[in-house]
Amino acid sequence: MAALIIQNVFAVMWVINMMMYGVANGLSMNYYMMTCPFAEFIVKNTVNRALQSDPTLAAALVRMHFHDCFVQGCDGSILIDSTKDNTAEKDSPANLSLRGYEIIDAAKDALEKQCPGVVSCSDILAMAARDAVFFAGGPVYDIPKGRKDGRRSKIEDTINLPPPTLNSSELIRMFGQRGFTPQEMVALSGAHTLGTARCSSFKNRLTNFDSTHDMDPSMDTQFAKTLSKTCIAGDSAEQPFDTTRNTFDNDYFNALQRKAGVLFSDQTLFASVQTRGIVNAYAMNQAMFFFNFQQAMVKMGAMDVKEGSNGEVRNTCRVIN
Repeated sequence: MAALIIQNVFAVMWVINMMMYGVANGLSMNYYMMTCPFAEFIVKNTVNRALQSDPTLAAALVRMHFHDCFVQGCDGSILIDSTKDNTAEKDSPANLSLRGYEIIDAAKDALEKQCPGVVSCSDILAMAARDAVFFAGGPVYDIPKGRKDGRRSKIEDTINLPPPTLNSSELIRMFGQRGFTPQEMVALSGAHTLGTARCSSFKNRLTNFDSTHDMDPSMDTQFAKTLSKTCIAGDSAEQPFDTTRNTFDNDYFNALQRKAGVLFSDQTLFASVQTRGIVNAYAMNQAMFFFNFQQAMVKMGAMDVKEGSNGEVRNTCRVIN
């Protein structure tokens, strides 16, 4: 009985959140119901086909959505190609390892045949990230739609992306400036349950870490040897964030408890008393992590969305109309 009551409370909270983040930003769950009723189905099918061919693309789509939203809001600006007159976001050093653009292109092409000029690229990216989480074994959740595509994509704007060298206090402050609580920040960091990091993002932890430590002291010594072996292959060599790189679960938080976080910005979540309790809670309770993650993703997906004449529906995701 108690479990049923808790479940019902969660359900009511979820509906309230949907209403709050949807209506407040001019977004709607049923935005395409009349204009392109098969939009969600088309995106989901496109993502499913891509992940069946290459499961590692789940992490890529979630990361791309995050990198889009934290720069100029969720407006598809990460998808725009550079031109001779403008270096776009995707060519920033922070974004050079992003991939999966072809999935968004494929979904857009299919949607343009079905209902031309209706579904924005920013909505496609948001739906694709959600579907990637689902197909990787993560929570099932819905997101409001109605984002318009931005008309700006500049490399200098990517300074708003959090680098992998930030400590817990800096992460709390940076995410707090965007309206996120420490718990939401840790939940979003849990997206690192998928994918890998390149050696260039963590090699600073292995030698000459600071004035008193050669190696990052927050890291397990055996795990440090594993990272060092990875880096033998060069800066582009990849290390999985956890032992289940293509499965969305809470193993990322278990890794942090073992002091086996790959990035400094990962391990700091356990090293810091400000966030350690949240890490421990998610490591112990995957359902709690899933619930908080989906809430945080819906909130992130509503960041600084463009509406009306402030944006457009691009004909091609890589080019401003």
